[in-house]
Order: sequence, then C-alpha cells, then structure tokens
Amino acid sequence: MSVATAPLTPMSMTALLRRVEHEWASRQKIFDLPSARIWRPDPDVDLGFDFLGRRCATPIGPAAGPHSQLAENLVLAWLGGSRLFELKTVQVLDDLEIQRPCIDMQTVGYNIEWSQELTVPQSLDEYVTAWMLLAVLTRWEPLAEHLGTDAGGPGPHVFDMSVGYDLAGISGDKVARFIRGMRDASEVIDRLRPRIAAAGGSFATLADVDVSPTVSDTLTLSTFHGCPPDEIEAITKHLIDVHELDVIVKLNPTLLGYETVAGIVNDELGYRDVSVKESAFADDLQFDRGLELIDELRTYARERGRRFGIKLTNTLVVDNTKGFMPDDPMYLSGPPLHVLASTLLERLATALPGRFAIPGHDGDVMVSFSAGVTKDNLADTLAMGVHPATICSDLLKPGGYGRLAPMLKALTATVRDAGHTELAGWRADRQAAAVAAGHATTAAAHVAHVRGEGVGTYHLDGNSKLPREVDHDLEMFGCVACNFCVTVCPNDAFTSIRSLDGMEGRQQYLVFVELCNECGNCLTFCPERGDPAMIKPRLYTDPALFAARDGQGFLVEGDRVVDARADDVAIDLVGSLLARSEGSPLGTSDG
Repeated sequence: MSVATAPLTPMSMTALLRRVEHEWASRQKIFDLPSARIWRPDPDVDLGFDFLGRRCATPIGPAAGPHSQLAENLVLAWLGGSRLFELKTVQVLDDLEIQRPCIDMQTVGYNIEWSQELTVPQSLDEYVTAWMLLAVLTRWEPLAEHLGTDAGGPGPHVFDMSVGYDLAGISGDKVARFIRGMRDASEVIDRLRPRIAAAGGSFATLADVDVSPTVSDTLTLSTFHGCPPDEIEAITKHLIDVHELDVIVKLNPTLLGYETVAGIVNDELGYRDVSVKESAFADDLQFDRGLELIDELRTYARERGRRFGIKLTNTLVVDNTKGFMPDDPMYLSGPPLHVLASTLLERLATALPGRFAIPGHDGDVMVSFSAGVTKDNLADTLAMGVHPATICSDLLKPGGYGRLAPMLKALTATVRDAGHTELAGWRADRQAAAVAAGHATTAAAHVAHVRGEGVGTYHLDGNSKLPREVDHDLEMFGCVACNFCVTVCPNDAFTSIRSLDGMEGRQQYLVFVELCNECGNCLTFCPERGDPAMIKPRLYTDPALFAARDGQGFLVEGDRVVDARADDVAIDLVGSLLARSEGSPLGTSDG
C-alpha cells in the first residue's frame, strides 16, 4: 500500500456510456451491478418525500462520502433506488495528500478521509456528468422495464451539495464558482453534451436529451470538528444571502457531551477499546449554544423565504488505537453512531418542542439523518420523522450498492403491510403507537429500543465478527471468486470477467487503476492474504498515469494491451481476457 497516491482520474462521460452499453449487452449489468439489483418502484406504494420543498421518489441515498464523489458512484446509487444524493464535501483545499488506507470497515466503521479527492473544477464536472447520465439513462429504452417506466418511472431525484469547512474558504472564489456552477450548469452541460453522441451506439439518439441546468440549489454545510458556533452561523447566513440556497447544517455527536457519549459507546454498547477523544468535546459546539443556533438560523432563513434543516450526525472523532490506518485521529461510524445520533435527535426535540418537522412536533426544521442506517433499521429510522436517511457504512460491506434495492423492498413491504400507500400516513400511525406505549414521539420510542431491548444490534457483541479468511496467498490470476472486491469498492474500480478455458477459477478480477484510490476496503474483505488492489491485474487507459506509477500494470486501448509492466505470461493472459468474445470490460476507448 502506497503512503500517498495520486488523485482519482475520472472516466469521461463517453467512456462511461460505452461501458454501460457493453456491460448491458454482454452481462445484463451496469458498472457491475446486476439487473436484478436495479430498483423497480411499487406503483401502489409511494415512498416519496419532500427534501426542503423538492420532491424525491425514495427517502434514501448515499451520504456525503466515498459513494458520492464520482459519476459512476452516483449512477450506481440511483440504479439501486437512491433518489437523494448528498454529494461529497467540497472545500478550497483540493490538493490534500490523504494517507492510505483510509477506510476500516472490519467490524463497525472508521475513516480518516474527510474531503473530496478531486480538484474543485473536477468535482463540478463529475456532478454535472452524473446529472446528465441520469437524464440519459432515464430515457434509455433497455432500462425502461427495470425502472418501471410503464408505472411512472424512476421518479424525481435531488442532488444536495456539501461544502466546508470555514467561511474564508467557502466565500472564496474557488468554492463560490463551484456553487454557482451547480446552480446554473448551462456552460458545463453544453461543453459535455457532445460526449453523449461520441459514445455512439444506442446513446447517439439521446444526445439532445433535456437536462435541467439547475443541478443543485440546496446545500448541507459540513461543520468539521472544532468549528466555532459563530463561524457556523456566519457561513449559513452567507450561503442564504449570497447564493440564495436552502441550507442544512450538519451537527456533531459531541453535542451530547463527553460523559454521555463515552457512557453510551464504552459502557452501554461495550466498545471499551474505542478511545473517545475528550479534547474534541471542549472545542466543539456545545448543546445550549446549539439550541440557540438552530433557533437563530431557522428564523433567519424563514425571514428570507428560505428553508433550513439540520443533519444528524457527523462521524465521532476518536483516537486511532487500531493502527490499520496511518493517521490520528480517526472517525467512527456505523452501529454505535446510530445510537448516538438517535439519542441526539430525541434530546434536541425535547429541548426545542415544535421546531422540527417530525411526528409529534410538526415544526418546519427538516431533519436529515445519516448514522448506521441498514436494511434492518431503515423503517424505524424513518419512523422517527427524519428524511432522508442516507447511507455510507452499510454500502462498504459485501454487496455494496446491491444492498440498496433490498432496503427499499423491505420498506415498501413494511408500509404496505401496515395498510398504507405512502410514508406520511404510516409515520402518523407509528407516532400514535409510540404515544400509546408511553413515549412522547417515535424518536423517543426508537431511542428506548436501541438502548434497551434492541441494544444487541448495536452492541460490540453483535458487531465483533471479523471478515472470513482462508489460508491462501492471493494471486494475480485465480482466487476464491467471492466477488467481494467488486462490491465493497465504492468507486467501481474492480470488475470481473469469465475465465479462459484452462484458467483456474470461474472468474478473473481486474482493477481500473484510474478509479482506485487505495482506500483499503477490498484488502479488509478479501478472504485471501494480500491486497487485491495491488495484486490483481491493474489496467490503465491513461498513458501519462501509467508512466508515472510503479508496480505491475497494463496499459490498454479497448481490448488490447499496448504496454505493460509484467512478465510475458501475465501479458498474454490479460490480453486474452480482454480479447475474449464478450470484449473489453472497458468498452471501446475514446482516446
């Protein structure tokens, strides 16, 4: 694993569309997601909600993080049923050197990466590319049956910007240009549109597809640990006044106070090896000031005709006691964070009655939620009144983006089986049941459950099982073919291809180097000893990047190897795999 790695190199829209057509024709997949995992809405159950006044067809999506940085990430999440996309946080410092590995999902979840790995202009291009790809794919005939076009189609979706981390950076020209470009992307759309026609094939006729120039006009402010409350207030007002945005402020679990957080994580949930960083609490926003801030910004937004919301929560800063990732501190997510975020919602709602748009309060401050959301707790999470419930940690587990559609199917069944056809009525019933059981709100009922009889789901005992292992060293060709490297990669950097006759194993795995940021997640879940990102054949399409990197690699054009750093046997095998009857997994190169 390299200490520092070059930034991601996004694939062009032309290359991505050619991959889509190739994979669909050869394998009925898109970016390695099988057609069976594409979400088809139930026409009899409406899972839609209003996000700051904008309609979304489902209440889930990727949280701002590794799954919302590249265009293909967003397409994969959309195919899985996401309709609210929290785009990865953009900040003025866009040349950060993030240490590797940067993700540890062995049991719960930790990370050390916290910002975009692209330049700010690249991020704008990626988000606009994704926006255009969704417009194209919505109208692509081969997907019509899978998207339920005959029954209303995939429904509306929303891109929500995220920026950080201080007023100086956000008000500077670089980030301001990004925000303006997302609000009116006409110039970028015009520049990128010819790439649709260049893809050829069945996409050539969609080059003139209608694309709204407003990619996003909402924004979630990421207030990093230690951001002063006056700074949070000033940034929010700047975004409302200068950019005329509806704004959500992301809050930190430190609002609960050190004793409460440490008591929940270390004692109630049993994570005694987690060293909650006490110094972070003194530097962060305090609870009483947080209450004042919510009221102040709510009033400020309303007076200017804008909407305001909060997001619960950011990750929890902890000491790096594991040593797998090289930086200290690290940031905790997953099951323990779910308990913390739910507890914080209940305490905020109790302290600010009537302010929040949740059952039992009927206020106007929207609550977005992202903390350990899974298929098993999605319904209970949404019953609290939060919308959306965005997901990160669960998508980094085996199955990846393929875990989204089953979440929505289970939610649909829950709503339908309760006798409802939409979320609002179902939530009202859940609130009535909570009150009948002696709780003030569904949020209070959920907290009582996750810290009571349901605590096992979030306790260390329920989250200590390590990924399975086999006693074998990983090799370039041939492995147990578990497919984990494909599904746990947030960037779709891995693909599988059927073995040639005589090769060991039914599948071979290839790495698209431009899409691999060496996050370490495939290393965590590979059952064999070794790092798949380094050991499996590493494919390059960019000659300059190939020349700049060391180690094994194969420079390819379409289905040919044109240069390589490998032995002759490996070169011949990779060339034969690419040239097989179904063609190259990269599609046809666009130069």
